[in-house]
Amino acid sequence: MTETVDLSGRRVLVTGGASGIGAACAEKFAAAGARVVVADLDADGAKRVAEEIRAEAVAVDLTDPGFDAAALAGTADIIVNNAGIQHVSPIEEFPEEKFRLILALMLEAPFRLVRAALPHMYAQRFGRIVNISSVHGLRASAYKSAYVAAKHGLEGLSKAIALEGGGRGVTSNTICPAYVRTPLVEKQIADQARLHGIPEDEVVQRIMLTEPAIKRLVEPAEVADMAVYLCGPQTSFANGASFVLDGGWTAR
Repeated sequence: MTETVDLSGRRVLVTGGASGIGAACAEKFAAAGARVVVADLDADGAKRVAEEIRAEAVAVDLTDPGFDAAALAGTADIIVNNAGIQHVSPIEEFPEEKFRLILALMLEAPFRLVRAALPHMYAQRFGRIVNISSVHGLRASAYKSAYVAAKHGLEGLSKAIALEGGGRGVTSNTICPAYVRTPLVEKQIADQARLHGIPEDEVVQRIMLTEPAIKRLVEPAEVADMAVYLCGPQTSFANGASFVLDGGWTAR
């Protein structure tokens, strides 16, 4: 899909760009000719990715109420809201501070970045917002209350942006993958094993691949290809939609 998308001259902000889906997006957007900004809390990781694709690296804590959204996103033509974390715990044991942190990173930060970018996007009558949601933006799973709440909220935010921006050249869509082969997913395995009372080497097959009809993890590059495609001319009428890469999970 990316071979037919030319984003030369476009400035793309990718959050959570130091690894996983974010790193794959940074690479794919750079290959499409865009000027990429790799933003991440992991300064070394962001720098490493940026150096490989001749991009700009920015170390930023998106959960900090004082981070400068305008400096980061004010001149962005495309924003890929990807940064995310996970915490797996029963609701009655879920730390309140962790719940707030997850919503700050995965819902409030995308709002603040888009809010900062819209004046620039409206002025040039072009903007693309790609929100990396999840199958958990459409379905719930036990023990992931904050993540599920944040992703459901991101789905709603994306649609609101789509309605406000569609007539002014700005589109907003989400991508909803099932479990992706990323460090975020790998870190869940021990917690999932403990909560479900199964060995760690059985978590992928017995928990993560139970719902999809296609029994494998999604690759980061597959999500990144979709992200680039949503910013090209072929998809200029795609707006307010959720593009599902879940192997059939939500077909149930």
